[in-house]
Amino acid sequence: MKLSILMPVFNEAPTIAAIVERVRAVPLDKEIVLVNDASSDGTHSIVEDLTGPDIKVIHHPINRGKGAAIRTGLEAATGDVVVIQDADLEYDPNDFPRLVAPIAEGKANVVYGVRSLDTQRTIMRFGNNFLTFVTNVTYGGHLKDMETCYKMMRREIALSLDLECRRFDVEAEISAKLLRAGHKIYELPISYTARYENKKLSPSDGLPAIRALWKYRSWKPK
Repeated sequence: MKLSILMPVFNEAPTIAAIVERVRAVPLDKEIVLVNDASSDGTHSIVEDLTGPDIKVIHHPINRGKGAAIRTGLEAATGDVVVIQDADLEYDPNDFPRLVAPIAEGKANVVYGVRSLDTQRTIMRFGNNFLTFVTNVTYGGHLKDMETCYKMMRREIALSLDLECRRFDVEAEISAKLLRAGHKIYELPISYTARYENKKLSPSDGLPAIRALWKYRSWKPK
């Protein structure tokens, strides 16, 4: 079973080489689909040097947002299973083997990595918990961490979601559509350490997430 790691990147020059090295070290059949979203801090030249048979590098000519970068990566992915990987070192790719195991064993088609939010600032922790609560109330789910980056699923399921959101609200869109489509989301704990250097996400990104949760409440898969 091949895993495609979709890695949207925007201005992550200090960390991009390190996270790619960590992902490459994970003992799985895998590919990294790295989408540079028009970075302006030197990331472009760094990722150009990250060559190898296990990595695809795609450049957006203009900044289009995390959601758009995920769509681009998904279109280029060839694995049986896909997962999203942020480039800021908050998440540990060594969790991938545990997350993919229920899918490989036929126990699940979608697996979320659940974070402990203890290292987050209070306002961010509140926002994450609130969005998870709203998701569960709106869609009848039982999620513990809707906003987690580590959303792993079979590639055909990811493609069936027909993603539209361009920015961080894509996390809410993915969860909303998975629940509307009737997919059971299997959750496992993962390692997580919040970082705030060069952080792109802010409390104001909660509003677009709420709008996405409202927008897709009547969505139906094609």
